[in-house]
Amino acid sequence: MLNLKVIGVPEHFNYPWHRGIDSGAFEKVGVNVDWTDVPGGTGAMMTQIREGEADVAVVLTQGAIARILDGDACRIVKTYVESPLIWGIHVAADSPLKDIEEIQGRTYAISRQGSGSHLMSIVDASERGWPADSPKFEIVGGLEGARKALANGSADIFFWEKFTTDPYVQNGEFRLIGVRETIWPAFVIVARNELIEANGSLLAAMLTELNQQCSAVAESSDSVEQIASMYKLEPSETAQWKSVTRWSCDFSCPTAGINTAIAYIDRLGIADGSKATVDDIWHNLV
Repeated sequence: MLNLKVIGVPEHFNYPWHRGIDSGAFEKVGVNVDWTDVPGGTGAMMTQIREGEADVAVVLTQGAIARILDGDACRIVKTYVESPLIWGIHVAADSPLKDIEEIQGRTYAISRQGSGSHLMSIVDASERGWPADSPKFEIVGGLEGARKALANGSADIFFWEKFTTDPYVQNGEFRLIGVRETIWPAFVIVARNELIEANGSLLAAMLTELNQQCSAVAESSDSVEQIASMYKLEPSETAQWKSVTRWSCDFSCPTAGINTAIAYIDRLGIADGSKATVDDIWHNLV
């Protein structure tokens, strides 16, 4: 039995993993999945992968690519959620900021440097034609830190997955003033190069089973209620989220999306992608 430390954010996207763990599906193919939630997000998870504290991570596409371009010894081995991620742009409910154009030059709460909340703040500013140094950043460690930062005024804006933050919009803590969709798949799965080389076949077996779990969740009429209960979401919002979410159920490489992300990361100066190719980022397991 291969024991693998797998990490991901404590969010509804990862329900298929928990379904597989609870049913014993991964053990049947020879893999014991030791799952750990990492609230800090992609930046924190990629650091754990780099330092050998985890074997496999479910992370944001752009964050994974940026860190691989920066030299991290891992590769993307599978697309996890192929639909784009919808980032909500939030301010405190009592913030004087009313319009999206008013956020230019303000302070953004980010989980950490290189995180999804950091990169998407830069991408959004770039798409709006604002100067590259327009956003100012306050590192807050994750969603809970951002709640505190917006409440005490140490930050003004916070980018996070729209459906995850919906409870805080509904209870009057946050106000949603805009959205930004990624132009690449939302989530990918990365694995350490050492694991790929030593146990690639078992890794592929685990992810093949994950494909089946994703397909089952997508097709199940009961999954909305199960996900809403597990993650404390409103069923109606969960149904809306599921209707626009497409889990990947195969091992196809999102070549166009990876190339787009590489170009963005290079152009924004986040990492050097000038000579990078898809083969530098992606490993074909099957």
